[in-house]
Amino acid sequence: MQRIIIVLVLALITGANLIVACNDGSSPPAATPATTGSADPTEGASSNEISPTARLVERLRPSVVHILSEAASLDDFGQLVPSSGVGTGFIIDKEGHIVTNNHVVSIDGGEAAEEITVTLDDGREFSATIVGRDPPTDVAILKIEADELTPLELGESSELLVGEDVVAMGNALNLPGGPTVTKGVVSALGRLIQESDVTIPDAIQTDAAINPGNSGGPLVDSRGRVVGITTAVIRGNAEGIGLAISIDSARPIIEELIRDGRVKRGKLGVTIVAITSSLATQFGLAVDSGVGLRAVDSGGPADGAGLVQGDIIVELGGVEIQTTGDLFRALTQHRAGDVVEIRYFHDGTKESGQVTLG
Repeated sequence: MQRIIIVLVLALITGANLIVACNDGSSPPAATPATTGSADPTEGASSNEISPTARLVERLRPSVVHILSEAASLDDFGQLVPSSGVGTGFIIDKEGHIVTNNHVVSIDGGEAAEEITVTLDDGREFSATIVGRDPPTDVAILKIEADELTPLELGESSELLVGEDVVAMGNALNLPGGPTVTKGVVSALGRLIQESDVTIPDAIQTDAAINPGNSGGPLVDSRGRVVGITTAVIRGNAEGIGLAISIDSARPIIEELIRDGRVKRGKLGVTIVAITSSLATQFGLAVDSGVGLRAVDSGGPADGAGLVQGDIIVELGGVEIQTTGDLFRALTQHRAGDVVEIRYFHDGTKESGQVTLG
């Protein structure tokens, strides 16, 4: 008994772990070393404790760039008035090509900015040149001469599911301290953006916050692949509605801009509206999908082919047309002067003909 008391007293004095011998005389279990207050609580922490989104953002940072566009114009008194705008872009190859929105590198009146400065995440600044712009789809390509670039991988927006997680990254409001990261879900697919002279089919709707300055930045999936180019936010009474150009729609535009500097798509000379089942029911239409003609330009290609207001296009150049996105993709595959077959409904009757694209 006295020996046990002495052992207890020594344990309290030294702070050592108390080791009690087994009754059967076998060796006691190994003691666990005591943890001292000076130990680093983060030492040995597992990388799994870092959220997947945080790891994803670290991968994206070297590829997302800040874009400053500048120009100068004359006011009514002949004085030079400087103007500038800020947006976002992302690197897509080692050659220095950067994807962004056309409106990011355009100043008042749609003219290209006179000077464009690209700033990388590591602080390096480069003067950028415009490789090509496509105002109708709001896509532009820049190029910088730089080494050690980290391009992003382009994904497949056709694989997206409504409800899937996405991350947007961009220079929202040009706030200091680097790009803003927002996370949300795919709220809807196949949206149509129509704003003045811009028509973007198959847009992605997301509730990830998108603000001025985000334009041209990447919308990525959970694997870090670019599935969209953030381009617009609906304001007014709407909340949590951001829009992005689907990468599937943008990819052929990007490739052609890099190759030729511009997109030489064919034109029909029409104003269009998407046909839906609700429209078909309301107006007693013969089909519940396709592209309706709200107006036909006098003397334009469609007018020359005999199409009139109210007709519904369902096929062009052998491509089935169910949505406005289908029509724009079909036109992008053809050039001015191409003669293509067109099938459409006129007063409920399906007709066909040929149209020479403008």
